[in-house]
Amino acid sequence: MDPLRSKTVRWSFEDEPVTGNRFEHTFHDDGSVTWVILEGPGKGHSAREKRYTAMQVTDDVCAVSYLGAAGHTLTVVLNFSTGRMCGFASSSTDWYPLTGTFEVV
Repeated sequence: MDPLRSKTVRWSFEDEPVTGNRFEHTFHDDGSVTWVILEGPGKGHSAREKRYTAMQVTDDVCAVSYLGAAGHTLTVVLNFSTGRMCGFASSSTDWYPLTGTFEVV
């Protein structure tokens, strides 16, 4: 079951290198995801990635991950009861643990 399909989620990270950045992710019916940077460096940048996967962990928690065409991977765990998230972002040379908040819009 995919709890994010057809939903748009906005999130903000509290950790470097994206502290204060705000992102929007739209999870499409075809399994692709479109992201856009709403605030912070790179504001306005956007891309549609071919595929994401979301997995229900509990009634209130799901994990989502995707590999971007530029080679960056984002994996986050969303807690819908608290609005908090944690996860990891990586590229071929860097890796970052991340925490933050999110909302379904």
